[in-house]
Amino acid sequence: MKAITFTDFRKKASGFINQVEYGETFIIVRHGKPVAEIIPFSDNTAMPPAWKQKGIQLQLQGSDLSSAILEDREANA
Repeated sequence: MKAITFTDFRKKASGFINQVEYGETFIIVRHGKPVAEIIPFSDNTAMPPAWKQKGIQLQLQGSDLSSAILEDREANA
């Protein structure tokens, strides 16, 4: 992984992109701070974020909450 300045990247973008095609990775630095990473394209299908993945579903024995509330209302009416 190589760090290059934004100005240098702008001047020599074509050459850097050619290097990326061969597997090189670059960090673009502007004013001394990293602002972007250029990596080779990967055709692997990305996994969805953890919050979108199917999680554990809890199952409880007994009636559901709405049925319990209706039964309680009828009993107290």
